[in-house]
Amino acid sequence: MITVDEIKRVLPHRYPMLLIDRVTELVPGERASGLKAVTCNEPWYEGMPDTASAEDYHYPWTVLIESWCHVAGVLVAWDRPNPDVRKGKAMLLGGITDAEFHRPVVPGDVVEHHVRLARQVGETFVFEGESLVGKETVLTIGRLTMTMRPASDLDAPPMTASPMTASPMTASPVTGPPAAAPPVPDPPVPDPL
Repeated sequence: MITVDEIKRVLPHRYPMLLIDRVTELVPGERASGLKAVTCNEPWYEGMPDTASAEDYHYPWTVLIESWCHVAGVLVAWDRPNPDVRKGKAMLLGGITDAEFHRPVVPGDVVEHHVRLARQVGETFVFEGESLVGKETVLTIGRLTMTMRPASDLDAPPMTASPMTASPMTASPVTGPPAAAPPVPDPPVPDPL
């Protein structure tokens, strides 16, 4: 079992965005499982009125996915921890597809995230898995892509286009003012008959 102090040695996340409490299983290069106890004193519930219903305490879906990603992050970084994203390698979310939400998560639920490494190509990782409360599936992830990049790349100044490679939508000394975008036609209206 990996406790929160060990997780903080691997991941850069801190309050309020450290979203897993422990990792219960870790098989490097293969799979990991972790727990998140949802409580009513988390920052997303701040300012919730006394008249709020149980449905109003629905744990935000984006935060649930982020919590799942933290288990994936431990799986990737366990053997090469980097709690300071300004040095070494930084984890970047590449994209997510086929995420399904099956039921709301609310305070009092203990979410168990299951992450499996489906594929690795160099420093890019593709995961799949699910999250459960008890035996009930609350989230399914079909595919999530994460990549590791040098933190120094993130500090680099933004690239600027030269006049020879400028897009037609940007002004340059060679091309003059930006070209106007063509008008977008209204979508066709179906005939009710």
